[in-house]
Amino acid sequence: MSDPAAVIDDLRAESDELDRLVAGLSDEEWGTATPAAGWTVAHQIAHLAWTDEVALVAATSPGAFAREVEKALAEPDTFVDRAAEAGARRPPTELLAHWRTGRDRLRQTLRDAPPGARFPWYGPPMSAMSMATARLMETWAHGQDVADALGVVREPTARLRHVAHIGVRARDYAYLVRGIEPPKEQFRVELTGPGGELWTWGPEDAPGVPGAEGRGRVTGPALDFCLLVTQRAHRDDLAVRAEGTDADRWLDIAQAFAGPAGTGRAPKGD
Repeated sequence: MSDPAAVIDDLRAESDELDRLVAGLSDEEWGTATPAAGWTVAHQIAHLAWTDEVALVAATSPGAFAREVEKALAEPDTFVDRAAEAGARRPPTELLAHWRTGRDRLRQTLRDAPPGARFPWYGPPMSAMSMATARLMETWAHGQDVADALGVVREPTARLRHVAHIGVRARDYAYLVRGIEPPKEQFRVELTGPGGELWTWGPEDAPGVPGAEGRGRVTGPALDFCLLVTQRAHRDDLAVRAEGTDADRWLDIAQAFAGPAGTGRAPKGD
């Protein structure tokens, strides 16, 4: 997909879906614990509001964003949690309004971005479309935590393709953030979308022969792959399969998000 407007529209739809999930919650329900240790529903929304705000700074004031990066580097283990904690202390109605305003401003800024514009980020610089895709991915992932906390099963949508795409594109980053040299060859990724359609990435001639170095193939439901790369479920609980030693190793470390290597979630049996 090469149209930023289409991705931005999908970002709005993803945000609105999560908004509907939390808008009617009581103050007590906003305090419901989510699968992320120490984070309530309020922490999840506060984090999204904060990252939308930081993304807006990156898109409008690179100098100010550079100072945000310095803060993150100074306290890498607590920076994100402190921001979420500060936001979660707001009254739910105020927090929800803050998130709505921030995400609207960011979307409009991305729509208005000139062609070819690139914005700094905690990982590589991003175009408006990449920034929108990243925000959609994170909105979906934190929305999954909220849904799990509330016992809600969300219906998968075609928007998962954006999440899967950034997961595939972030393959090398997952290696590098762990100090591992990425394989030189790209993998073939074949995922089944919610409507039964096949989504593919990578060369068609990557058969994933077991034991082959630098080659491989990953297959499975798109939903499961997205849960894997956002580290919302353990690999053992998902129907994602790898052929080839390098592809198999990737599934153990895959992450679609910038920042330190994630710890992931424990298997359901643990």
